[in-house]
Amino acid sequence: MKSSRNRKRKLDATILRTATNYLLPLLLMFSLFVLLRGHYLSGGGFVGGLIASIAFVLHSFAYNTKRTLRLFSIPPLMLIPIGLVISFVSSFLPVLLGESFLTGVWFADSVAVIGSVGTALFFDIGVYLVVIGVVLTILFTISETVQ
Repeated sequence: MKSSRNRKRKLDATILRTATNYLLPLLLMFSLFVLLRGHYLSGGGFVGGLIASIAFVLHSFAYNTKRTLRLFSIPPLMLIPIGLVISFVSSFLPVLLGESFLTGVWFADSVAVIGSVGTALFFDIGVYLVVIGVVLTILFTISETVQ
């Protein structure tokens, strides 16, 4: 009876790991899509960051937290100050140009895939990084204390 359960658990883990190997890059690409379309349509840094976080949480379910943390070149906790700096700089840049704080400033040339690029996009990128950093730091900390 025990060996039957162990085989089923092993099969379940194999299915989850195989699915995760395909879903992780797809979810990350979708999160970038939501991030980039955010300053035109619904979406943006917050929703895109949540989708990216879900991708990494799924990976940690399939494998473990330590293996998922190896996917990052820097710890997720460091994404929080990096994102805050990017958001603040993009918010303060209009002040240097004589505009109000948090005013959208758009560059003259547009990028083929993204469209027009401005401070709103960089603000969203900062929010994206902050959300990923906060969600993963909280969840991975809980995961490590439970194990």
